[in-house]
Amino acid sequence: MRGAEFAELKAFVAVVDRQSFVRAAESLRMAPSSLSQTIRSLETRLGVPLLVRTTRSVAPTEAGVRLYTRFRAAMLEMDAAVSDALERRDEVAGTVRLHAPRLAVQTFIEPILGEFNACHPDVVLDISVNEVSLDIVKEGLDVGMRLGESVDRDMLAVRLGKPFRTLAVASPEYVRRHGAPKSPADLRNHRCINWRQPGTEGLYKWEFFKGGQWFSVAVEGPLITSHKDLALAAALQGVGIAFWADYRVQPFLEQGSLVALLERWCALHPGWFLYYPRQRCSAPAVKAFVTFLRKAWSPTDGRGKLPRTP
Repeated sequence: MRGAEFAELKAFVAVVDRQSFVRAAESLRMAPSSLSQTIRSLETRLGVPLLVRTTRSVAPTEAGVRLYTRFRAAMLEMDAAVSDALERRDEVAGTVRLHAPRLAVQTFIEPILGEFNACHPDVVLDISVNEVSLDIVKEGLDVGMRLGESVDRDMLAVRLGKPFRTLAVASPEYVRRHGAPKSPADLRNHRCINWRQPGTEGLYKWEFFKGGQWFSVAVEGPLITSHKDLALAAALQGVGIAFWADYRVQPFLEQGSLVALLERWCALHPGWFLYYPRQRCSAPAVKAFVTFLRKAWSPTDGRGKLPRTP
């Protein structure tokens, strides 16, 4: 198979994987117009249409499905073979494509960037900071970071840091003016700061624990945001009650600029995890990154305690 033919087939797989010419072009680092021409060249060479295109979507034809199923499996096998060969090298090199929410990057990645680069100068970290949950395999990514309850069971997972609690917090001035809720049900009578996960329409319901069971409470208030730093800033200014990770609000609790509310209803969550599909384990760069993160943030082997950030 000539190089151009392989490139055409690889481009075709990328389009089917992402169901989008734009996203596929981004992953291949080429212009969408060039990618479209590549696919047309492949269809012309094979003499059969492979994709059905509309203004809103793209999907494989019956012939496209057959080609995709067999060639994608061959591509995975070739990637594994290349990774196995690279493992024989003395130096670790390659690109690690990571997807993670901003808070996870801020907490676990920012503090170790210098150390990791010093240990592995030939590894490129391609980090996508995005709050929207996505399928890292489908998007062609290597690793992701999520809260433990959100990690798919078929993924390999590494705990980062310790479990944490999400606390309801407010400024002393807010409590002086409005009082403190005695139970989660009382939040319905308070001014709460709502959070909407990017990419979703509904508002997050605050989760509490009582009698061995989790339950959620829908709250209302003067502010809705998809940025939790903004929610914290609003709470500090007395706008209302915010709900956030204990390790993020702890410095303000110690300073007295915030007070914790409803603590006996706030139980531990599993915490953050690094996760990746099993077939990515053999890639040297990915293995080096996972090993480094495990040593840096394992509750037993690494720093364990989460860093405080003002």
